[in-house]
Amino acid sequence: MTGPLKPSWIRVKLPSSEGYAHTRSIMKKYNLNTVCEEALCPNISECWGCRTATILILGDTCTRSCRFCAVKSGNPKGFVDLEEPRRVAQAVSELDLKYVVITSVTRDDLKDGGASIYAETIREIKKINDDTLIEVLIPDFNNDVKALKTVVEAGPDVIGHNVETVRRLTPLIRDSRAGYDKSLRTLKIVKELDPNIYTKSSLMLGLGETIEEVIQTMMDLRRIKVDFFTIGQYLRPSKRHLPVKEYVPPEKFEELRRIGENLGFVYVASGPLVRSSYLAAEYFLRAILSKNTDRTG
Repeated sequence: MTGPLKPSWIRVKLPSSEGYAHTRSIMKKYNLNTVCEEALCPNISECWGCRTATILILGDTCTRSCRFCAVKSGNPKGFVDLEEPRRVAQAVSELDLKYVVITSVTRDDLKDGGASIYAETIREIKKINDDTLIEVLIPDFNNDVKALKTVVEAGPDVIGHNVETVRRLTPLIRDSRAGYDKSLRTLKIVKELDPNIYTKSSLMLGLGETIEEVIQTMMDLRRIKVDFFTIGQYLRPSKRHLPVKEYVPPEKFEELRRIGENLGFVYVASGPLVRSSYLAAEYFLRAILSKNTDRTG
């Protein structure tokens, strides 16, 4: 099954700008992975062209195997690069990033899931980048409160964790070790550890969900006081992955954006090519965080 034909509104820019080349060279210089490359993000040209990137720490091999994800899966066998946090900080400094997103593969092979490396990366960035705002997009850490506390106490500005899809489709789309309620609990624990921290989540459309299920997901996230929400179109990375069931039109994304805002999210980024760390969302979040705007909660 190949799914429907790709519509005209799904247009991906080819990487060609000077900013793209510069960002790529810095990542190679410091031997860093990016989710932009590993997950085949459609916005890589736009984001790298503006010298922003989502840095992927803890290696490029995920211990889980979700049916939508292009990141390779396998067993990293406990390997951790202890120098990686310092190199990330240097890359952030050299790129002069004012807002950086740090994410990772899921590392079920590590006792703390890699939480200590997240925390060290945050601290290293802060040492030499005083005005850089930091967002971390974390795995669920198997709902280990100690691991989540390790990340929270390092002081990132935003902690994100993606539900990815609606409750009904979760067992079909995500690895069996993940879970809809597990993801909600991850975000809930973070808010309980620090009520003032901004939390964020993301949803893919086009996998067979209904609009009622999407709205219910948004309501579930608002119930645990998630602040920021992004919605984008699922794009099939390869024939090994789940086929697209539907290409959702831009007007439907716009409708969902309005619904999300009415539900009380501080900000909703919604569009076919929007991803959880999409450039436009980062710029907007940066403005909100810089002004210390009152929260909706």
